[in-house]
Amino acid sequence: MHTGLLAAALAYIIWGLFPLYFRQLSHIGSLELVLHRSVWSLAFVALLLLAQRRWRWLGAALKQPRQVAVFALSALLLSCNWLLYVWAVNHGRVLESSLGYFINPLFNVLLGVLLLGERPRPVQWLAIGIAAAGVLWLTWLAGAPPWIALALAGSFGLYGLLKKLAPLGALEGLSLETLLLAPLTVPALWWLSHHGGSLEQASLGTWAWLLAAGPLTAVPLLLFAYGAQRIQLGTLGLLQYLGPTLQFLIGVWVFHEAFTLQRGVGFLFIWTALAVYAGDGLWRSRRQMPYWGR
Repeated sequence: MHTGLLAAALAYIIWGLFPLYFRQLSHIGSLELVLHRSVWSLAFVALLLLAQRRWRWLGAALKQPRQVAVFALSALLLSCNWLLYVWAVNHGRVLESSLGYFINPLFNVLLGVLLLGERPRPVQWLAIGIAAAGVLWLTWLAGAPPWIALALAGSFGLYGLLKKLAPLGALEGLSLETLLLAPLTVPALWWLSHHGGSLEQASLGTWAWLLAAGPLTAVPLLLFAYGAQRIQLGTLGLLQYLGPTLQFLIGVWVFHEAFTLQRGVGFLFIWTALAVYAGDGLWRSRRQMPYWGR
């Protein structure tokens, strides 16, 4: 359990530090950067699969049109999520992107209601209501909805829902998604490199940062999968707030984004909703745990 806790925490810490990584590549266009991330992620996971001789699943997966269609759609959602996140980080919107990942667990509950016919507990409805109040406050304050946060939460929530419909392991799922994107990403990246892309005069340092996108994408997914199998769901639910918390702190203390008292009120609503939601989940998980396992 201790190694699982460490692995899951490390995965969320890596995700939380992503703004620092993407800011190193802010001179590259967001679309071009996402194309690189997809291509180098595919190369990295292909090497891992080759080293472990784990290819048999691929033939079976490609023979199932429904599974291929689901993963093609999930790959598209993941790409949109990546693109929006990179754009937000490199345009001084780290705080709003962190808000999206704070909202995400509550958005998942709402998706369960709307698309799966699930019935949330009263405490979960309370958490959703408090979060909705926070979003409405931020909308009134800015004169427009926090569309980056909502789009990130929505795209990642739908991505997770699709992964439940056609489950594969973390490594296999990322491999299939990036493989399905390859007929688009590889030609697009080749075309950009020959028609005014950002990398015609790129330094070795820039190339090193780009190549790091492969392991930085795959490794936290593998750590998360390892940890999720070894720790309780309630503990995992609490750990997921590490990522957006680190993003928030980076936005305020490293990138010096504006965080006014009025904006803080909106975030306070969201944090209160998350405390209610996480507290309920932790309480229920402890009730379901055998006494000897506590």
